[in-house]
Amino acid sequence: MNQDTQRIEELITTKINECTIKTIRRLGGLTNRTYYVACEKRKSIQEYVVRLPGLGTEKMIVRSDEEKSTKLACKLGIDAHLYFFDSITGEKITEYISNAKTMSVEDLQHKESIILMADTLKKLHHCGENTGVYFNVIDLAETYERVIYNDGGILYDDYNEVKAYINRLKNEYMPFVEMVPCHNDPLCENWMLQNNGKMFLIDWEYAGMNDPIWDLADLSIEADLTCEMEKFFLQSYFGRMPVEKEWNALKINKILIDYLWSLWGISRVIYEGEVMKKYADNRWQRMKKNMKKVQ
Repeated sequence: MNQDTQRIEELITTKINECTIKTIRRLGGLTNRTYYVACEKRKSIQEYVVRLPGLGTEKMIVRSDEEKSTKLACKLGIDAHLYFFDSITGEKITEYISNAKTMSVEDLQHKESIILMADTLKKLHHCGENTGVYFNVIDLAETYERVIYNDGGILYDDYNEVKAYINRLKNEYMPFVEMVPCHNDPLCENWMLQNNGKMFLIDWEYAGMNDPIWDLADLSIEADLTCEMEKFFLQSYFGRMPVEKEWNALKINKILIDYLWSLWGISRVIYEGEVMKKYADNRWQRMKKNMKKVQ
């Protein structure tokens, strides 16, 4: 904490003009170290969030790519204002979203939240921009695989069999996918709701051009949507009932998502221990159940 405090003071002093730090407080975060910082600036209190990248993230995240997607999100008004981003280290300073609640599984299951999330993702997916950053699940999986091997981690006994199946999915499905800007990691903690009803989507580390159905499938998994909730979510997003092709795409993306994040979880075990092993195991087992459904 002391080392982090020193670095936060350096960043605020050099990147935010005429600012005197009053408060530094640790916030949540799965892999990064994120802090709330209150400063006195021109006799008023200004609030910021400072993100310091977690250990090992430099092996898996290209920060210059994250910067592009973050700036697009700010341009679209779906993330907080960005004050500073270091495209090498990944350190960043953003506006603190005041009077806001970090969403939970239960929060995201309300119809009002589902509508707001659908509208936010539509704004992102339909913006017509191309960030030039492509999210390729196979390439990312191979990156995580190398990290696991290099760090002495252990893959699942049936990994090669599953990998062959995933590669078949890639060849049969992914060449026909429309690529649009996607968040790619819309877990519950990345959604924030202000008390004025505005929804924000934060943390763009894995963002890039991808199948928009990925975001829909990922959110359905993370928010643990029931069949009825999922149907309402997709209707809110499409403005109509999904067709068979879209339902099939949702099933395929759920498999790809759990495959990728299982490997990510294993790659983090060396840093975060048993909690990540359990996280990876749960996703791997769910993925295999969904594979049987698609087969």
